[in-house]
Amino acid sequence: MPLPIGENEILLGLGEGPVTQRLDRSNRHGVVAGATGTGKTVTLQIMAQAFSDAGVPVFAADVKGDLSGIAAPGEPSEAMVARAVAMEIPLTPSAPPVVFWDLLGQKGHPIRTTISEMGPLLLSRLLELNDVQEGVLTITFHVADQEGLLLLDLKDLQAALKYVADNADEIGAQYGNVAAATVGAIQRKLLTLQTQGGENFFGEPALDLSDLMRTDVAGRGYVNLLAADRLIQSPKLYSTFLLWLLSELFETLPEVGDPERPRLVFFFDEAHLLFNDAPKALLEKIEQVVRLIRSKGVGIYFVTQNPADIPDAVLGQLGARIQHALRAYTPADQKGLRAAAQSFRVNPAFDTAEAIQALGVGEALVSTLDEKGAPRVVQRTLIRPPASRLGPIGPQERAALQAQSPVAGLYDAARDRESAYEILRGRALETRRQAEADRAESEAARATRPRAGNRQAMVEAFAVTLVRTVASQAGRELMRGLLGGLRRGRR
Repeated sequence: MPLPIGENEILLGLGEGPVTQRLDRSNRHGVVAGATGTGKTVTLQIMAQAFSDAGVPVFAADVKGDLSGIAAPGEPSEAMVARAVAMEIPLTPSAPPVVFWDLLGQKGHPIRTTISEMGPLLLSRLLELNDVQEGVLTITFHVADQEGLLLLDLKDLQAALKYVADNADEIGAQYGNVAAATVGAIQRKLLTLQTQGGENFFGEPALDLSDLMRTDVAGRGYVNLLAADRLIQSPKLYSTFLLWLLSELFETLPEVGDPERPRLVFFFDEAHLLFNDAPKALLEKIEQVVRLIRSKGVGIYFVTQNPADIPDAVLGQLGARIQHALRAYTPADQKGLRAAAQSFRVNPAFDTAEAIQALGVGEALVSTLDEKGAPRVVQRTLIRPPASRLGPIGPQERAALQAQSPVAGLYDAARDRESAYEILRGRALETRRQAEADRAESEAARATRPRAGNRQAMVEAFAVTLVRTVASQAGRELMRGLLGGLRRGRR
C-alpha cells in the first residue's frame, strides 16, 4: 500500500511514518547539511524532481557536475529497488524537464547581466574593493547616469573609469576626490576578473528572469541547472552571481505572501561560499533578501557541510532542516554538531546529537514545517530513492537537451550595442579630429604669415637700397661739385 501523503506535499522519505514537505510552506526556505559522501546531492536531486513534478520551477547549482543526471531517467540498482519496496512507493524511472545554463557559455546557455544591473555594491564585493575604491566606483556609476552612458559590459566600465580619471578635477570638485591611483587599482582588478571569465558574464542579451520560471506542457516545472564545476574555482564570481540573482528576483516579483506552492525554489550548493569573508554590509543584504524574498513566493535551500557555515541571522530564517551525518573529530566539529542538534525540535525517541553521528548514507534527520508554520518533531528518515539517473549525463546527451531547450537561440549569441565604450570612443575620435583640424588651420595660418612678411621685407629692403643709392649719388655729385669748384679756384 503506497505511503499516504497529502496533495499539497512532496515525499522526502520514511521515518516513523511518511516524512513530507508542505508546498505551501516551501517558501520558508531550508538547509540540507552533512559531511562529504553522506547523500546531500541525492537529497537535493530528489527534492528538485519532486518540486518539478508539483509544477514548481527549480534553480540549482551543479557544483560537481553529477547533478546533471536529473535530466535523464534513472537506472535503479537492486538496492534502490529494495528501498522503494520497503517504503511501499513506486520507483518508475523518469526525469523532469531541464534547462542547462553556464556563466562561461560552455555547458549550457550563457547567463549574462549588465554592469548597471549588478550595481556598485555587488560589483565592489566581487572585486574586493576597499571603501575608497568602492566610493570611486559609485561615483563612476553616478557620472555614467548623468552623462547618459550605458554600462553594459566590462569595456563600458573600463571606459567610464578612464573618463572619470581624465576629468578628475571637475568630477572631484562635485562628487569627491578621484585619485588616478585608485582608478588604476580598480582597472587592474577588472582585468583580473576579465581573465576569470567575467567578460562572458557581463553583457547582453541579459537574462530574463521569467525564463527561469517556466513550466512544460504537462505542467511540470523546469529544473534550471547552472554548470558550476569551473565557476566554483572563482568563488567570488559564483557567490556574487547567486546574490545578484536573488536580489533581482526580490526587486522584480510582486508580493504574494504564502502561496499554495512556490513560484521558484533555489538550491545553493557549497553555500558557505556565499558568506565567506563577506563584509558586514553584504551579510546584512543577504539576510534581508532571505528574510523578505519568501513573501515573493521564492524558497531558498542552502546545501552545505555544516549548518554552522551559515550565519545565525540567516540560519534562523530556515524552516526545513535536513541533516545528514556529521563527524565530530575536533572541538570545532563538536561545536558544529551541538549547534546542528540544538536546531531541531526534540524527538523523545532518540538523542539528536548521537543520531546525527550514527546516520548511514541515504539517511537524515528531517524536520519540516506543519500547516501552521511550526517545526515538526525531528524524525530519523530513510531518504526515498531517486527516479532520475545518479551521476552525470554525457556531452552528447547534454547537447541534445540544449538544442531542444525552450530558450535555444535566445542567449547563445552575444549582442554589443552602443553603450559607454562606443559613446566615449566616439567623443574621443571627434575631439581628436577637431584637434587635428585646429592644428592644421593654425599651421596654415603660420605658413601664410611668413610669406607676407617676406614680401614686406623685400619692399622695405628695396626702399632702403633705393634711398641709399639716391643718397650716395647725390653725395657724389655734391662732392664732385665741391671738388670741381676748388680745382677751378686754383687755376
